[in-house]
Amino acid sequence: MESSNVLVPLTLASSAALQMGSGGRNNPTLVCAPIMAESVDKMVINMNKAKQGDADLVEIRLDSLKSFNPSNDLKTIIKASPLPTLFTYRPKWEGGQYDGDEKKRLDALRLAMEFGADYIDVELQVACEFNDSIYGRKPENSKVIVSSHNYQDTPSAEDLGNLVARIQATGADIVKIATTALEIADVARIFQITVHSQVPIIGIVMGERGFMSRILCPKFGGFLTFGTIESGIVSAPGQPTMKDLLHLYNLRRIGPDTKVFGIIGKPVHHSKSPMLYNEAFKSVCFNGVYIPLLVDDVANFLQTYSSTDFAGFSCTIPHKEAALKCCDEVDPVAKSIGAVNCIIRRPTDGKLVGYNTDYVGAISAIEDGLRGSHNSSNTADSPLAGKLFVVIGAGGAGKALAYGAKEKGARVVIANRTYDRARELADTIGGDALSLANLDNFHPEDGMILANSTSIGMQPKVDETPIPKHALRSYSLVFDAVYTPKMTRLLREAEESGAKIVTGLEMFIGQAYEQFERFTGLPAPKELFRKVMANN
Repeated sequence: MESSNVLVPLTLASSAALQMGSGGRNNPTLVCAPIMAESVDKMVINMNKAKQGDADLVEIRLDSLKSFNPSNDLKTIIKASPLPTLFTYRPKWEGGQYDGDEKKRLDALRLAMEFGADYIDVELQVACEFNDSIYGRKPENSKVIVSSHNYQDTPSAEDLGNLVARIQATGADIVKIATTALEIADVARIFQITVHSQVPIIGIVMGERGFMSRILCPKFGGFLTFGTIESGIVSAPGQPTMKDLLHLYNLRRIGPDTKVFGIIGKPVHHSKSPMLYNEAFKSVCFNGVYIPLLVDDVANFLQTYSSTDFAGFSCTIPHKEAALKCCDEVDPVAKSIGAVNCIIRRPTDGKLVGYNTDYVGAISAIEDGLRGSHNSSNTADSPLAGKLFVVIGAGGAGKALAYGAKEKGARVVIANRTYDRARELADTIGGDALSLANLDNFHPEDGMILANSTSIGMQPKVDETPIPKHALRSYSLVFDAVYTPKMTRLLREAEESGAKIVTGLEMFIGQAYEQFERFTGLPAPKELFRKVMANN
């Protein structure tokens, strides 16, 4: 695979292309709501919804209409639209729904232009023919977007550059390229093309691995991004809602010098971290954005996005151990645990520094649970001292829990599906090992503590549990690192069995305090964190 770490070593603070916008906007990137409906009446309703949702323009997908009378319907739509209009009549051969006569399709787009459409989207394959046909008759206020969609992959930087040149050669006012991400590193090539473009450009990478292209386009000078009026109704894979774009990711506040943070994981879209950190960044006026990053190869990701603008990352399942190996420096505690969940790119030299904030978050939440309080007590002795502490899972989070419990004087037992991994971790920290299957009948004493560090029971597999209910009777406290859902089957059954429970939410909030402070250099807004998580 080609090395792409040269692709994003950029800061755009000096870019003349992006002036400070009006009304508190830090960028001129437009938010466009795709309007797909079977009837013109429904389109008019949805255009008004887009206006209420604060979109800048609407994309009218004519190919979604069940019946279409160009001269009447186009006039109705343009007259009724409360926002500027972009007309797209996408044929099947370019991923759309239209499967009729090409001449009729292009005639309809020409007519839309005559009637006052602000933008027309024409595919590269027919752009020269279309532009020749309107030569000299194009209304002054109408712009032609020439688009190319690739549903297979994202070409090389060189091929993308050639593609932009071909689109420009058609006489396009605006270039649009939509590609597909096979891995998250592909997005860097679109960012490179966007930031160096001399003409207005829309650069989108489709699919979940391309998601950040939709959020970060204002940082790199993209002309517009698409946001749906409601979730689930998308015109291309991976589109966020307008609400998320504007209120979760604060898109209009993203500028060329905005720092990028995110959560590296697989899966990752269930994470509540973006909600938490973006709200906190906004509350302290910190110029950063925090996004979900679906990463397959953590080393390649960190190498590709090597600029100091990509300033810090949370790290979750399954990358905590692999991420440690990618760091230039590792905090001694994280080194002892053998896993990192927080990576900071040092602004002075771009070096990656790894930390583990999991163990503090989890252990203090468990101690508070044992003490029956949310306020950490500073008594010298931990309520974990001398307790038998059973950890399910031997991955990064399991290592953090085992290390933290051992530090507090607990006797630690590791239970894992593969016994050898449990044995390896137990030997490292000085504990005992079990296979997960043997945990069902393991009760050498009463009053033990159980901590699940695996993803068993996480959405969408909420009916799963790592241990049967009858085996929970020997535990005085059960902790689950899973926090979506907050009340897992394991915790529900533990509570029914008489144990105290500590949710993964407590650990999540605890570990997030330290990460926020490392990301921003500012004290964590703890009350806000609790409020955000209580409401979501």
